[in-house]
Amino acid sequence: MMNQYIKELEQDPFDPDEFVERMVRRSMQESRLQDDEFDPEMIHDIFTQAIQDLKVLQERQERKCARLEQAVQEEEKLYVTKLSEIMEQHSHCVNVFSSLDERMSRCGGRALDVGEKLGAARAPRARAAAARDLLSHLANFLSPGPMLSDLFNDPNKLNEAADVIQKLYTIAQELPPDKFEVAKKKIEAKYDEIERSLIEEFVKAQNQGNVAKMKDIATIMTNFKGYSQCVDAYIETSQMNTLLGKDIFSAVLPLCKKNYTVISSVFPNPDQVISKFVLNIFHLKLQKYIQTKLADKNDMDKYLRNLYDMYISTQKVCDELVAANLVSADGNTATGDLRREALVNGAMAGATDGYAALEIRRLKAVLSNALNVYYNEKQHVKKQIQGGGFQELRRDLQAVIGTRANINIAQIENYGGETFLSEQLVQKMLSDAKTSFTRCKTLCTPNELSATTIALLDTLIQNLLIEHVDYALDLGLQSIPIAENKSPPQIYFFDIVNQANKIVKMFGEHFQESVLPCLSKQGECIQRKNTIMEQLENKLDAGLERAISAIVGWVKLHLQTEQKKTDFKPEGDIDTLASSACVAVVSYLNSVMDKIHTELEGDNLHAVSLELAVRLHRVIYDHLQNFQFNSAGAMIAICDVKEYRSAVCGRGPRAAPAPAHALFDTLHALCNLLLVKPENLHQVCEGETLAELDHSILHNFIQLRSDYKSHKLSSFLKGLS
Repeated sequence: MMNQYIKELEQDPFDPDEFVERMVRRSMQESRLQDDEFDPEMIHDIFTQAIQDLKVLQERQERKCARLEQAVQEEEKLYVTKLSEIMEQHSHCVNVFSSLDERMSRCGGRALDVGEKLGAARAPRARAAAARDLLSHLANFLSPGPMLSDLFNDPNKLNEAADVIQKLYTIAQELPPDKFEVAKKKIEAKYDEIERSLIEEFVKAQNQGNVAKMKDIATIMTNFKGYSQCVDAYIETSQMNTLLGKDIFSAVLPLCKKNYTVISSVFPNPDQVISKFVLNIFHLKLQKYIQTKLADKNDMDKYLRNLYDMYISTQKVCDELVAANLVSADGNTATGDLRREALVNGAMAGATDGYAALEIRRLKAVLSNALNVYYNEKQHVKKQIQGGGFQELRRDLQAVIGTRANINIAQIENYGGETFLSEQLVQKMLSDAKTSFTRCKTLCTPNELSATTIALLDTLIQNLLIEHVDYALDLGLQSIPIAENKSPPQIYFFDIVNQANKIVKMFGEHFQESVLPCLSKQGECIQRKNTIMEQLENKLDAGLERAISAIVGWVKLHLQTEQKKTDFKPEGDIDTLASSACVAVVSYLNSVMDKIHTELEGDNLHAVSLELAVRLHRVIYDHLQNFQFNSAGAMIAICDVKEYRSAVCGRGPRAAPAPAHALFDTLHALCNLLLVKPENLHQVCEGETLAELDHSILHNFIQLRSDYKSHKLSSFLKGLS
């Protein structure tokens, strides 16, 4: 049982309540009798025994803990004693080490001093030995006959021979020329021979990929005057049979990176060597490739396209080299770094000289040809159109005389509604111009850019806005019928306005995107643009004015000729419908207003709608002043005005400006004066709509009533005066 208690007490975590519960369950099972009854005395005995067992177990554990504590204390004393001994030994070692370190420092100092003295004693001997060897070799060169020294005749001793001959060459430069001329020439000849041999060995090692040997030879060659020939030989060999594909630009950067690794390992001045390497690519390889591409100048458009592509590709290669730190963006003449722009100009080799004149000539030709093709497709021969007030007066007089005499002497032609404006043509012209401005910004020098941009802009304005848009406006102005025409005038000028506005908007966007970025000073170009825009706007305004006059003139003429006196003074009972003259006018006005709202927008739509409404209101108002109205006629007049208002003012998206509605509402109210009972006239005149009108207008309108005199209506109006 004691073992069972130990197991339970050693559980982690230990719960005393759970321990007691388990004891209760065990005692209940042991003391259970029949019929689920239990013996309490037995349970008491079990618990008493358990308490005694636990006390015994506690005493046993306490004795065990005491023994362990005593053992720990004894071990701690042993460890403290041992640690003290170790500390004493460590202190002794530190002292010994310090003593040894001092002795080593003294020995090292003495050894260094002895070494310096030995070196000082040896250096003169070495220099004397070297001088002796040089004098020996010099003596060989001074002796008559060929050079018989093994050093200079053994290919395996080339590096050693190079070191000696370089020193002899330096000494020979100091010798008097008269006495040692023969020896100097021998030394110089051998110097040149060894230099050539070193370069040949260098190239051989390069072909074999022996970088270590290349580095040794390059180090030796740095003291020779032909070191640059060694660099040239490396560059020539490295670039042999490279950059031969159709697109050599993409191969430049990998070639430079590959060789820069070798150059850094071989040459003591890798930055200068890689600069020369890159320069050779641009001034020889790329320059030759570009000249081949630009050899054919017969097709100007293709030539300019190739020129731009070559320039952009060359710039791209330079940017890649700058990003790889192989070329400097600004350059440094002190260190020999290449400047980006110098590389580009070197590769192009003056190919951009004269570019500006070619671009201007090309744009003129392309735009002129596009216009010619367009007018040929339309089977139209451009006319010389004379402007000015006298020509306009002459046209109007001819048209009036021709109308009265029924002879077409004015030759007003509407070209079947053709506007002679093409958005597709304009898009093509602007696309060609954008290409020119883009190339201009890239290829022109800063001194040429401004003048070339202005010349290109003048070319675009002349061909697009003057030869195309302005010419179409002139034709449109001439095609507008005169105001005295008896047939309903067909107004195609609104279509011209619509297309002209779209084209002008396209030109404005092109001006912002392509022209202005080319200029630092933009005032002159903006002034040129504004001048031509004002010219076009004046012609648009003149055309809209003439179109409105033609519409209003026909309405006036039609009402004068077709409106009968009996329309507003019918006899007997009739249906109160709009008059036939009104129906014809309204039908025409509906088509006109549909056209205006379809083709115009913004300020143009607002201004034209309002101006047309004001003039038509005046025509209808004056027209009504010419008639007498009975009650039935007044109803017809009211119907007419209602129809006029519906046609001119419209509703919803086709609604005219508010002032137009106000005018026709007032006219409608005036027509009501023709119908109301005499006793109500005074009340109607003082109503909201008519109260603000001059009383003379009201008097004049009331006098149009057929019963004005018979009913003595003037007596009803005395309170208005």
